[in-house]
Amino acid sequence: MKQILQSARSGKLELAEVPAPTPQSGQVFVRNHYSVVSPGTERLMMDFARKSLAAKARSRPDLVKQVVRKLRHDGPLATYRSVTTRLEAPQPLGYSSAGVVEEVGPGVTRFRVGDRVACAGAGYANHAEFVVVPENLVVVVPDEIGLDQAAFATIGAIAMQGVRIANPELGEVAVVVGLGLIGQLSVQLLVANGCRVLGLDLDAGRVEKARALGAEWAASPDSLADDWRESATGGHGADFALVTAASKNAGPIETAAELCRARGRVVVVGMMPMELDRRSFYDKELELRMSMSYGPGRYDRRYEELGLDYPLPYVRWTENRNMESFLRLAATGRIDPGALDRAEHGFEDATGVYERLAEGSVREPCVLFRYGEAAVSARSVALPKRAAVSGRIGTALLGAGAYANGVLLPALSGLADLTFTHVVTASGASGLRAGEKHGFAHCGTDPAEVFADPATQLVIVATRHDSHARLGAEALRAGKAVWLEK
Repeated sequence: MKQILQSARSGKLELAEVPAPTPQSGQVFVRNHYSVVSPGTERLMMDFARKSLAAKARSRPDLVKQVVRKLRHDGPLATYRSVTTRLEAPQPLGYSSAGVVEEVGPGVTRFRVGDRVACAGAGYANHAEFVVVPENLVVVVPDEIGLDQAAFATIGAIAMQGVRIANPELGEVAVVVGLGLIGQLSVQLLVANGCRVLGLDLDAGRVEKARALGAEWAASPDSLADDWRESATGGHGADFALVTAASKNAGPIETAAELCRARGRVVVVGMMPMELDRRSFYDKELELRMSMSYGPGRYDRRYEELGLDYPLPYVRWTENRNMESFLRLAATGRIDPGALDRAEHGFEDATGVYERLAEGSVREPCVLFRYGEAAVSARSVALPKRAAVSGRIGTALLGAGAYANGVLLPALSGLADLTFTHVVTASGASGLRAGEKHGFAHCGTDPAEVFADPATQLVIVATRHDSHARLGAEALRAGKAVWLEK
């Protein structure tokens, strides 16, 4: 299958042929029809990837601290291998898509083959022809809307969670700072919630679009009428502000604080530093609230990967329920993702679109990738000019994480009695890079192909620890010798 990947070291983009993912327990295998690019967020990610190592360090001191801690704990060689492995790993792009279920993994009960679904999650709902997504990050699409609109469900959940954190009341005056994709959806949600909305953005086209979507006032920050506060709010200021801009400094937050009334709320949704002037919040006793991406469940592995839901009476709006709610609003016409200014491109043009995004020549607040009718891709691909050597022990590797790439494979590569047959990973992209670097004959995502291969005599299991017993037992039943990393 085709998937767009970015080098973490150089920022180079590639539309690569990679093995299709294999659904595991609690996962859904989906053929993408559409996926959404959020230019603000993804351009910041591209800019970071294209920085030099020194510039990366300056812009992410938190990562530098992690490296220093590892250096003190593990020493220079292990730290170098770990950092190098992370930089060499290809980065999948995208986190919001929609398509049709092709297969479900064991234990999945909420979805069936043929269901139209919207998918969420960085590392899951990628820009790729096929994706595998955990059940809690998938929702059924109502019949009333198309998959092109449903592809906005993740972005819509981000906007919706920001609105929920703001806790708006009927008639309140709200400011939306940044009228990109999330900002435009936030305007629609706030209007549907009975708020009077001021939209701010430097782009005149986005300002006009906000008015068309229901904002009562819209302007660039430097052209807002001097008497706006007096005429719109009786001189008090806005009740709350949503900061949905992506910025390299905290300027949008300062603007939001300036426009809010005393004891108002400022909710930060967009990506930006948090170096704030204390007085701008102290003098008005403003509340600063952070919105956690799509909602409760985000960054919780038990929820996102293991499928453990939060009970509704105690956590009303999770990631999944936010996505469902957004799609219901779209199905009833209360909001309209189709009304956004967008550019639609065939997925075959993905690298060119991203290059234009990096150059700043993409003017629309969102880009939609459209996928053709690709055949179901194989879950294993042969690597070029790689073949098993007769007389050596055919060796397969299950799992190619940091330890496998940084320690195991360099050590095993020096053994003359081994020849590498398969590398199997959950992500076909990571397996592809490990296979190319270390001379594997095949890379894939399904361990069953390793167990069925007569050319493989030894299986090294370096996956997550909770899968070692199962994979080791399956390999032994297939007549393979087994080496467990733990």
